[in-house]
Amino acid sequence: MRIIAGSARRTNLAAPKGTSTRPTADMAKESLFNIIAGEVPGSRFLDLFCGSGAIGLEALSRHAKEAVLVDNAKAAIDAVRHNIAKTKLPAQLLEMSAASAIEKLATQGRVFDIIFIDPPYETSLLAETMGKLAKANLLAPGGMIIAETDSKMAISAIPVEFELTDTRIYGRTCFLFYQHAS
Repeated sequence: MRIIAGSARRTNLAAPKGTSTRPTADMAKESLFNIIAGEVPGSRFLDLFCGSGAIGLEALSRHAKEAVLVDNAKAAIDAVRHNIAKTKLPAQLLEMSAASAIEKLATQGRVFDIIFIDPPYETSLLAETMGKLAKANLLAPGGMIIAETDSKMAISAIPVEFELTDTRIYGRTCFLFYQHAS
């Protein structure tokens, strides 16, 4: 696992120890960033359930203005700290649950152009997190939410505030793209 492009390209990243996270494969990550390449420079990026932090750090390497990485698992936090130090990218790490981070960021009046959500598969956390994002109003006008999930997993109901605009599948990895509903 590595940073693919930008200022920190080719930097190898640590993955959280254990089996509770599954890092996004480099091929899938590269495909994702090819899709959103024009949106990343200058963007405000939020990476929920960040695991190793690879997605948010990739965004910073590709000139996102800021990236907030969120996770509450000790192994993930250790890996993210290591990866931030190794890449020397200015990521902000919030060591808390996604729900707590959403509440905290909303209280601060923060908004993000790109929100990436990669909750554990086989849970209802995707729909729950999308519901919390809808209420918190963290997505900037014209922004996008990208959810990573298992391509074989049924997706629970997503709040009507968001509409699905694209789906991309790479093996078992599925990226769902959402924007504010018109």
